[in-house]
Amino acid sequence: MRSLSIAATGMLAQQTNVDVISNNIANMNTTAFKRQRAEFQDLLYQDVARPGGATSAQTNAPTGIQIGSGVKAGGVYRISEQGTLTQTENPYDMAIQGNGYFQITLPSGETGYTRDGAFQLSDQGELVTSDGYPVQPGITVPQGTVGFTVSKTGEVQVTTQGNPQPQTIGQLELASFMNEAGLEAKGGNLFIETAASGAPNVAAPGQPGFGTLTQGFVEASNVNPVAEITALITAQRAYEMNSRIVKTADEMLATTSQMR
Repeated sequence: MRSLSIAATGMLAQQTNVDVISNNIANMNTTAFKRQRAEFQDLLYQDVARPGGATSAQTNAPTGIQIGSGVKAGGVYRISEQGTLTQTENPYDMAIQGNGYFQITLPSGETGYTRDGAFQLSDQGELVTSDGYPVQPGITVPQGTVGFTVSKTGEVQVTTQGNPQPQTIGQLELASFMNEAGLEAKGGNLFIETAASGAPNVAAPGQPGFGTLTQGFVEASNVNPVAEITALITAQRAYEMNSRIVKTADEMLATTSQMR
């Protein structure tokens, strides 16, 4: 009976759906996390009678008979909706308001990308992530700094002891992608470029197509707990209905085997 395997694909699909939803809920407090959505596709069809097939020398079948074989996960799409900005009072924290990613130098030497602007200083005064990865372009805060400011356009200035005049020590840049959903997640709030995302376009914050920076804030997750719980309940009901199909098909097979 086809219904057994069809229902099994439905149960597997809903398992994937619940996995995605549970990951969203688990990361509802993760800085700059972007929620994901599972997308599904129907599987191949068996043509018992093809639509438009000849039924006589002069007539064709208007619909035919096509039996589907179930469902599969077509992809897991990342939704890049802006999260709310949360004030931290930490001068090294920065949030992107709009489009763009911070550029990070990974230990492998390649460039990672993140929306997580919860930055700190290394023992050398470098601006780094919470894992100690340097921000690109490199920003080094000199010793004796008493004031650290970042403008909306990414210009970094400091004031030092004995010199109240602000000094520019660097310029932060953002990267944008034609297809943000094509970035590969590496964990630690980091992404890397792929063929699907396209090459990065790099510019200063505030340039056309790029967001601006807000110092002393971080971007919160864009997960909506109420919507996720609703989706979880829907997925649970769908799983139960597919399992009911398996039970019904099993009962039908039992009835067939008991025929005399």
